[in-house]
Amino acid sequence: MALLLQREQSAIQQGWAAAAGGANASPKAQAEASSVLSALLPAIQSDTSFVAGSGAWQPVKAALEQLSASRAAQGITAGNTSAFVLALKQPIFAALQKELQSDTQAMVQAISEVTGLVDAMAQWTVDAYQRTREQLIARQQEELLELSTPVIKLWDGILAVPMIGTLDSNRTQLVMETLLQRIVETEAELAIIDITGVPTVDTLVAQHLLKTVTAIRLMGADCIISGIRPQIAQTIVHLGIDLQSVTSKATLADALALAMKRRGYTFTKTARQV
Repeated sequence: MALLLQREQSAIQQGWAAAAGGANASPKAQAEASSVLSALLPAIQSDTSFVAGSGAWQPVKAALEQLSASRAAQGITAGNTSAFVLALKQPIFAALQKELQSDTQAMVQAISEVTGLVDAMAQWTVDAYQRTREQLIARQQEELLELSTPVIKLWDGILAVPMIGTLDSNRTQLVMETLLQRIVETEAELAIIDITGVPTVDTLVAQHLLKTVTAIRLMGADCIISGIRPQIAQTIVHLGIDLQSVTSKATLADALALAMKRRGYTFTKTARQV
């Protein structure tokens, strides 16, 4: 089959792109087909198995992974990507039929080998596509976490972190790392963690908050927790969670007022200018 693929490479490439994309195959499909076929020929000549994981097949697998990553980034489905790879069978079958039409047994054997190879390539492509999608989703989740937990400089030496949504270990770790880094960068002495947007506070959430407060204090800063609503206060008391060592306020405004007072600022309300 190696000789056939080498001799008919151009026709197989065009036939593959046409089978996958119709009569008007895009230049992108042509380039993808060319990339995979260029790696496929020397791998087949090595006379080793794709499934066995021989080093000769690594360029083919890399080309398929690149194909998967490119199509995943474009929003093309895994099924469509797999179908593109499976479409390689059609031009190869046509070339085999032309080459071995007088030897039915050899043609059947060659078709069986091609079917097994292309099926394995398609499966590898789907697996690579899935890995790419999982990496993309994980990266997007990290970006969303960063966006949902911004560290804001409210005043000189005072930072605030408005928490929105459910707190878990990963998110708390991200908040802690980001906040501690900002404390170092701004030399802040006070950090306000506002949990107004946190729907519930249970034992696990309280432990996460205490760990964050402890880490802030180890950096030489102090912490105030704001957004303690009546329902949350009752839940904390009911669960027997000890937050007495942590300064807390009902609203972010109250926490800011306390932070300003600790920083030595005083404010006087003046007559309204008309």
